[in-house]
Amino acid sequence: MARRDLEKVGRTPLLGLGGVELRPNVYDLAIFVLVAAAFVAMAYGAREIAAPASKLVAEPITLDPAHLPEYALRTTLRMFAAIAASLVFTFVVATLAAKSRKAELVIVPALDILQSVPVLGFLTFTVVFFLRLFPSSELGAECAAVFAIFTSQAWNMAFSFYQSLRTVPADLDEVSRHFQLSPWLKFWRLEAPFAAPGLIWNTMMSMSGGWFFVVASEAITVGDTTVKLPGIGSWLAVAIADRNIMAVVQAVLTMAVVILAYDQLLFRPIVAWGDKFRFEQTAAQQRPRSWVYDLWRRGRLVRRLTLATGWIGQAVAALPVGFARPARRVAAPASGRVSDIVWRLIVLAVAAYALWRIVLFTRSTLDWSDVRTAIEMGLLTLLRVAVLISIASAIWVPIGVWIGLRPWAATRVQPLAQFLAAFPANVLFPIAVVLIVALKLDPDIWLSPLMVLGTQWYILFNVIAGASAFPTDLREASTLFRLRTWQWWRKVIVPGILPYYVTGALTASGGSWNASIVAEVASWGDTRLKAAGLGSYIADATESADYPRVVLGIVVMSVMVVACNRLVWRPLYRLAERRFRLA
Repeated sequence: MARRDLEKVGRTPLLGLGGVELRPNVYDLAIFVLVAAAFVAMAYGAREIAAPASKLVAEPITLDPAHLPEYALRTTLRMFAAIAASLVFTFVVATLAAKSRKAELVIVPALDILQSVPVLGFLTFTVVFFLRLFPSSELGAECAAVFAIFTSQAWNMAFSFYQSLRTVPADLDEVSRHFQLSPWLKFWRLEAPFAAPGLIWNTMMSMSGGWFFVVASEAITVGDTTVKLPGIGSWLAVAIADRNIMAVVQAVLTMAVVILAYDQLLFRPIVAWGDKFRFEQTAAQQRPRSWVYDLWRRGRLVRRLTLATGWIGQAVAALPVGFARPARRVAAPASGRVSDIVWRLIVLAVAAYALWRIVLFTRSTLDWSDVRTAIEMGLLTLLRVAVLISIASAIWVPIGVWIGLRPWAATRVQPLAQFLAAFPANVLFPIAVVLIVALKLDPDIWLSPLMVLGTQWYILFNVIAGASAFPTDLREASTLFRLRTWQWWRKVIVPGILPYYVTGALTASGGSWNASIVAEVASWGDTRLKAAGLGSYIADATESADYPRVVLGIVVMSVMVVACNRLVWRPLYRLAERRFRLA
């Protein structure tokens, strides 16, 4: 009898709290292998980062295919480090802008300016700083590269999160007030989940967009300072300089494998998980699927860890953080209007002082003819950006809506779209240069498409996110009313995706200005083509270490981008907020 009892105990599953079996199964083993491989890769990359700076000179970049896996790993780790920093930046800065009027007056224009400052503009003034900060280690160059990638990712994510926080539906906001949720609890229970789908898609877009500037961030040349970090970007820079077509093809194939890997292992599971945060009253019949997410849900120990993490998250969300309870929005009192005016005056005074310092820095070497030249170059680039964004919108908005309303299509298109978004324009420079020279085309016209090559996907990804988050009940209601195609677009889907489209078009516009630094100057070996514009103006000044002209070009670009945002995109933002909150 005792033996039977022991056998029965041996057959009894080990249960933890909540009745979840603790004995691991094959799904736990698969997840463990994936997580262990990720930690081993990160440990190897961290060890290489701490290597002496002299190693960059002793072991220069070579086009040996045996080094490609290591280069791909180093580049991927830099990009994920930049994404992590961008997420922290987004949650802090975008939330502050959405919650505080005074902070919004500073943060939103600052984001407008920062997204217009080209990667080369940041590198010009940060490379020396980071190299001096860590003079005897590769860490200085690594920090400069990660910061450059961060500047190509963070602004898009911040704008997306800010837009989502500003467009939380009024009925959900009223429910949170009815339950008397504190601002801290309301953020984690309502606002962050509501913003999750858009933020997830924009994070994927930012990850892919970082590849567009990977050459500029890893193969850094500022005046006499040249740094080539081990990575795919440096590989491409060397391959283009050597006119090695096979090496370029190998780098592109490696990029495709890397993008497919992190799409399957990370982003697609996050998309499947984030689908539960869709704002709808009728459940959709089709949901995004992920084999990694299915493995995670079937694992026993993993489920226990997930429950524990959920308890920790709930405890953090329920913390009695000492914020004042939000009041219903009413007209600002006279004292509030006075404080806003005082705050605006302070901001304008700081901006005027910064502008004065810039004038002092540049007036010794520049005159009004240089200013006129920079403005003329800026107007040429502005014309290119306006035309390219219009064409991209006409193409990708219908396609994005079609994909976003069909989860099965989004699942299949997602990795392809990420690869196309990640495809660096530098890879097409040889084709563009050869064709323009052979056909005797005008570089001012035919180099322009390279500007929108990597930024048009901001529009596609945001429209897909908006269509994916479109409530199923509204779709069914529009079907019942049998709206015609034009009525459906004008009355249903355009108001539903407008906040997402504005975010995508705004960031695509700013990204195109940024990409002009790379796209208006194309080279293949000794052949170098240049399109007249502000991007080539800044690129030439950076290459010759002409810092006054670099500053002048960045200032002109920032002023034009902020003016476009204020005159075009901000009115559309306000229209989208009104229509979305009333929907």
